[in-house]
Amino acid sequence: MSQTCDIDPALLEKLEAFRFAKRSQGNAALICKIDKDKLLIVEDEDEDNLSIEDLAELLPDNTPRYVVLSFELKHDDGRQSYPLVFLYYSPKGVKPELNMLYASAKTYFQNKAGLGKVFDLQDPEELTDHWLRAKLLK
Repeated sequence: MSQTCDIDPALLEKLEAFRFAKRSQGNAALICKIDKDKLLIVEDEDEDNLSIEDLAELLPDNTPRYVVLSFELKHDDGRQSYPLVFLYYSPKGVKPELNMLYASAKTYFQNKAGLGKVFDLQDPEELTDHWLRAKLLK
């Protein structure tokens, strides 16, 4: 299978560590972007113990991002879990060629990272605890 972009080997290692990290509290996010010159998916930011609203503020207004999120999900019965979520963020108004680049590499990145829970997002203001919790508990 051919892909548009490759993934930085250092990012693959970081994703593996992120995937199996023990979480005791809070959300953690690994935000990734595409280096257009190298056609390589690389780490943009690594944030720990942040709110979903803080994460929304980190997303750029005019450039897509891939977000791997360990979400602190509090269940109604008192249990806590930390599902891994893949957010494909593609804001409105992005240049079509940039949007196509990210869209074409999305599935490849998702498969290589082993992420099953995938949600698309265009407006960072939609990204709230309530929105994500509702999506996960459907």
